[in-house]
Amino acid sequence: MPQTISTIRKGAIKRWSTTLIPTAREAPSDAETPSHIMLTRAGFIRRVGAGIYDYLPLAWRSLMKISDIVREEMEAAGASEMLMPALEPIEYFAGTKRDIDYGDLLFKLTDRHGRQAALGPTHEEIITEAMIGSCTSYRQLPLSLYQIQTKFRDEARPRAGLLRCREFIMKDAYSFHLNVEGPGGLNEAYDRMYTAYSNVFTRCGLDFTVVEAESGPIGGSASHEFMVNAQTGEDTILVCPVSGYAANVEKCEIGERKWGFDGAGDKPLTEVHTPNLPGIHEVAARLDATPPGMLKTIVFEAIGTDACRWVLAVVRGDHEANEGKVKAVAGCAVVLADEKKAKEAGFAIGYVSPRVINTIPGVRLVVDHDAAQGSVAWATGADRKDYHVTGFNWLREMGPVLHDSARVLVADIRNAQAGDPSPRAQGALLEARRGIEVGHIFKLGTKYSEAMGFAILDANQKKQPVIMGCYGIGVSRTLAASVEQNHDEHGILWPAPIAPYHVHIVLMKPGDAAQEAACAALSAALSEAGIDVLIDDRDERPGVKFKDADLVGLPVRLTLGDKALAAGGVEYKLRKDVGKGEVVPHDAVVQRCLADLA
Repeated sequence: MPQTISTIRKGAIKRWSTTLIPTAREAPSDAETPSHIMLTRAGFIRRVGAGIYDYLPLAWRSLMKISDIVREEMEAAGASEMLMPALEPIEYFAGTKRDIDYGDLLFKLTDRHGRQAALGPTHEEIITEAMIGSCTSYRQLPLSLYQIQTKFRDEARPRAGLLRCREFIMKDAYSFHLNVEGPGGLNEAYDRMYTAYSNVFTRCGLDFTVVEAESGPIGGSASHEFMVNAQTGEDTILVCPVSGYAANVEKCEIGERKWGFDGAGDKPLTEVHTPNLPGIHEVAARLDATPPGMLKTIVFEAIGTDACRWVLAVVRGDHEANEGKVKAVAGCAVVLADEKKAKEAGFAIGYVSPRVINTIPGVRLVVDHDAAQGSVAWATGADRKDYHVTGFNWLREMGPVLHDSARVLVADIRNAQAGDPSPRAQGALLEARRGIEVGHIFKLGTKYSEAMGFAILDANQKKQPVIMGCYGIGVSRTLAASVEQNHDEHGILWPAPIAPYHVHIVLMKPGDAAQEAACAALSAALSEAGIDVLIDDRDERPGVKFKDADLVGLPVRLTLGDKALAAGGVEYKLRKDVGKGEVVPHDAVVQRCLADLA
């Protein structure tokens, strides 16, 4: 019996004439991605406004199937379902400052009494507040809670249909613990959620990759993203083909690279006037150089340390500094420096070179391996506005400070890219794939409990901040990601577990007594087996019905026509197959469907 077809309930039977499936021959003018085009053309969604959609009956059935799978796996992982309000009073953000972190993404409104609220993007603050009022003893932990609800983010440029909306359906779960390790700890719950998420996307029939990830505005330490593999995905995944290691660009480590500041540099240091050049390619052209032959120095401000005030990240001109890696190497929190404050300190922003470590106090230099090459005559900033230099040599220009390990560090501080050495298999190179994020799990730690004062008594009657985990699944995004992965030029190819119906019966002559009788018997038998059936009973030409069947994309199409009926069966065709179907005897159809839908 297929995992996705219930033996407890009967399958649904729905006639096309009694529901709303507004198929269309043309895609909307703003639709570019396959899911946006096909979900709209197949009558699953309808645009209401920018990033706002109706979920029409077919879409809603698929969304409910995804939600049911999510619920079953969340319950199996030990979580309990609840529902929190969409409106979040703004004062709940006072301690966490996430209203600032989210910025313009946060929908804010003011009621008639002047009270300000936000439409929830996620619910960390609300669930923490609920726990503060309900949980006072370690005996109540561990605890995991979840909800499936509409969320809101004021995207500046909503696009790609359901993939980047301002209103979307999401499952978010939260776990609460007094310890990280051991029974009842965060790690134990995190591992259960990891397994649950893997089960969810496997049961949804999706090909996916789990990658190491950054936590973003939610915060926390360890995190993993669950990415549906799709060539049209907006996210880049870097994968080691040998070890299976996978991470997103922001998190991906880079394997060992040779470096050294030694090297003969006989090219003189030459200053060149470079005014009004907007980017590194234009500067490189003016210097008769290339971006890989340039040094790019990014100024960060060090936070919460007396060891240094500024951290300078030096990468090759064609690479991007990674703030998370810079922070880890520097040993302190860092933020991109405020331009005004940096200029007041003496930095010529846009023209900074590593040499400023010798002229500006409180500077620590972190250099990427690929930039720490003494044999290269580099081009870099001249430390004054509108000027660059060529012929920069590390040893000659920097002097003894290069040997001060407290002030100059060489480490992996840039975004990885395809072709970089794998960090997990010597000799292997990272490969780039495209993906769509559908799930993200985080180890939050005590970020929210400390900010909101959520502490409880432990077994020794001492107050401890509660340790939290956070786990999200984009339900509506999963629907769209499935279409991005499963479609052809004719329409959608639904995986059976989340197809709105499993079988599409096409009546060639609606109203014909023989065909209607065969349809009634066949749909009843399929329903008894737990198979959901959609009957196309419209008075339309066969060509129109077949095109719509391909567009809607249900896994199995059964055509009831005179020729097949005379042969004692129905025309049986899988959506994924090309060409015409085959005639299958009436008494063999149900078992054939069960086998193909498994």
